[in-house]
Amino acid sequence: MSPSPVGPYLPLAVTLLVSGLMAAALPVLAHFLGPRRASKVKSESFECGSVSEGSARQRFAVKFYVVALLFIVFDIETVFLYPWAVNFKALGWFGYAEVAAFAATLLVGLAYVWKKGALEWET
Repeated sequence: MSPSPVGPYLPLAVTLLVSGLMAAALPVLAHFLGPRRASKVKSESFECGSVSEGSARQRFAVKFYVVALLFIVFDIETVFLYPWAVNFKALGWFGYAEVAAFAATLLVGLAYVWKKGALEWET
């Protein structure tokens, strides 16, 4: 009897099925089993032990979003550097040159946003 071509995908199917069932079951269980005693104190926003000031719907400065986007860009850089570091010896000088070009592109981008003042909070 020959092995089924679908056999290697069975663990993936089971994982997807279990995660789908949990994604559906946990909110339903939380709704039925969770406490329902709302109060004014519980409805207030709370952060790090500080008393809330102002509205939770206040506008954020555009600089906040710019810094968040820059963080994401440089965070993605580290995601791309990790596989390169794992295969450093196998890639040789070609891989080194490619990562150097990648890092140079990011450094040019960092120099540009620095010159534009996107990293200055006080202005």
